[in-house]
Amino acid sequence: MADGRALICRRAGLRLWLSLGWLALLVVVAVLAPWVAPKNPLEQDLFSGRLPPFWVHGADPAFLLGTDSLGRDVLSRIIFGTRIALAVALISGTLTCVIGASLGLLAGFYRGWVDIVISRFIDIWMAFPPVLFSILLIAVIGPGLFSIILAIVVIDWTRFARVVRAEAMAQGAMDYVASARVAGRGRFSTMLREILPNVLPIIVVLLTLEMGIAVIVEAILSFVNLSISTDDPTWGGMISEGRTSIHQAWWVLVFPLITLFLTVLSFSQLGEGLKDRFDPVLR
Repeated sequence: MADGRALICRRAGLRLWLSLGWLALLVVVAVLAPWVAPKNPLEQDLFSGRLPPFWVHGADPAFLLGTDSLGRDVLSRIIFGTRIALAVALISGTLTCVIGASLGLLAGFYRGWVDIVISRFIDIWMAFPPVLFSILLIAVIGPGLFSIILAIVVIDWTRFARVVRAEAMAQGAMDYVASARVAGRGRFSTMLREILPNVLPIIVVLLTLEMGIAVIVEAILSFVNLSISTDDPTWGGMISEGRTSIHQAWWVLVFPLITLFLTVLSFSQLGEGLKDRFDPVLR
């Protein structure tokens, strides 16, 4: 039994460090993009269009992952697309977490009319189809990085609110909360010092999952040309372009798709790994 538990812990630790390693690499690449990228991602060379990756016959060593139909370097476009993906993930994920978790914590701990008002507002908000709502919002505001972040925050805060509300209710019924109240601690102080630390592992997991979802949403909106300018490199835009030329230049589709998959998977596994390590109940 002990050996099996140790094996599970080692696998969880490996999963956590692999996810952290990939995401840290993306952060470094995004920050150093102007120096890391071998080419200008917007530079076109029609004479170098659809060159294959360096290991395929007929490749140009100057373009490690090949070029697209306009002769733009695929690797450089993926690197600069990392900036947009991470910016959307970090900003929208953080804002969504703060808004949703705060409302959920208030509703779950205070209950009463506070819970009724917040819960009804959540129910009304979730009645709108999220995909159509996001497209409509961006169509009204106009495409751009701000519009994407706003759409994600407006749609996804309810996920945090509902989960945190339920967890706060469960924690509020525990004996340690009653002990804190008997000791004379105020309700707001009890919520922050007693409830919040025990709800925090759930919030962290939701935050990392939300960052992965934000990356997917940005890619989907880029795929349908509702993200930032079509000239700017985005993973979704590259996937959309590569789809039309999959038989002539498969690398334009495959490499950004792999990067997107690994990033979303890393955010997901990071959340699970952090929960396994810091959740006081599991420990």
